[in-house]
Amino acid sequence: MNIQNLLKIALKALNNNKMRCFLTMLGVIIGVGAVIAMLAIGQGSKDSIKAQISEMGSNMIMIFPGGENRGGVRQSGSDMQTLKPADYDALKAQATTIAHMTPTVSSSGQWVYGNNNYPSQAQGVNTEFLDIRQRNVAEGEMFTEADVRSAAKVCVLGKTVVENLFPNGENPIGKVVRFGKIPLTVIGVLEEKGYNTMGQDQDDLALLPYTTVMKRILATDYLQGIQASAIDENRTDETIEEISEILRTQHKLRDGDDDNFTIRSMQELAEMISSTSSMMTVLLAAVAGISLLVGGIGIMNIMIVSVTERTREIGLRMSIGATGRDIMMQFLIEAVIISVTGGLLGIMLGALATWMISTFAHWPVTISAGSVILSFVVCTVIGIIFGFYPAAKASNLDPIEAIRYE
Repeated sequence: MNIQNLLKIALKALNNNKMRCFLTMLGVIIGVGAVIAMLAIGQGSKDSIKAQISEMGSNMIMIFPGGENRGGVRQSGSDMQTLKPADYDALKAQATTIAHMTPTVSSSGQWVYGNNNYPSQAQGVNTEFLDIRQRNVAEGEMFTEADVRSAAKVCVLGKTVVENLFPNGENPIGKVVRFGKIPLTVIGVLEEKGYNTMGQDQDDLALLPYTTVMKRILATDYLQGIQASAIDENRTDETIEEISEILRTQHKLRDGDDDNFTIRSMQELAEMISSTSSMMTVLLAAVAGISLLVGGIGIMNIMIVSVTERTREIGLRMSIGATGRDIMMQFLIEAVIISVTGGLLGIMLGALATWMISTFAHWPVTISAGSVILSFVVCTVIGIIFGFYPAAKASNLDPIEAIRYE
């Protein structure tokens, strides 16, 4: 018996039990839809995080104090005061693979203008901060190197701070605001960037000359960190090595001494987040894949019932010349049709679910061709695997006994 005839017989058999056929498909439909939606959420999150990191500067390098052992206890950055302005000067003078660099110091407190106040940070940087973080000033201007040298009382505000201090839409440029008790003249407003993937408001900040924060607000002579960008993303590791050598020399560390500073790059952060995101995606897909397994078991159960119900039919087919192979192929084709049709409907359900998640929940989602192909292949294989036992059972029936079956 040729494949075309077997296909017609299988379609006719499935058509005689439409509702049972649909309910059997339902497990596969839900399983494939869930797998596609979960993979889309995972891939979308990964792509969104990579985009956010790229916007921050994928070649950005962060240097923190800390990393030293004292009395057997490893010190945290907040306990250390090992980064000095002299370290920044040494890096500026000696490093050859750094494109931009800024010291960083910050202080939390209340920003006040008139009757309005807002809790945020005063972040001390220099003029190269905007190049490192790939940001721009939307209104006014950035402070100058002269402002940094003189510890000028000026600031550049983020959009969130502006909206809270000037809720009536007043132009903040030229206005005098206070951070704690320190009066500062607003000379610029940063371009709006919104929230990043990790839920952090990138506009909730205010930039000041780092010398202003050190001398007028914190009254300290050490840095909380240094941010830099490599001249080329592919040379980030080389830049990290160069920074480490300069700082070890600057801090007079001998061979075998632990670093009293910590260096991190955005590449490391990207790899760590990507690894975590991939792990979560696999976990989500595995959980959703259980639905596919349940769907496959459902196909096997229904096909066994179908074999039992159609025992006399199988006996009659065998008695007029159908071979065991023909019977097996017939039931295998039925199982694969159920599985593949369910897979196609599941792909449509997964695409719809992904669209709804993106539209109503506003989550970043990305449907990849790989996830669609994988889901389709898996459901086809499930149809073959779980349809094989019922098909083999049908093909091994004794024709005489099958015809006598009541």
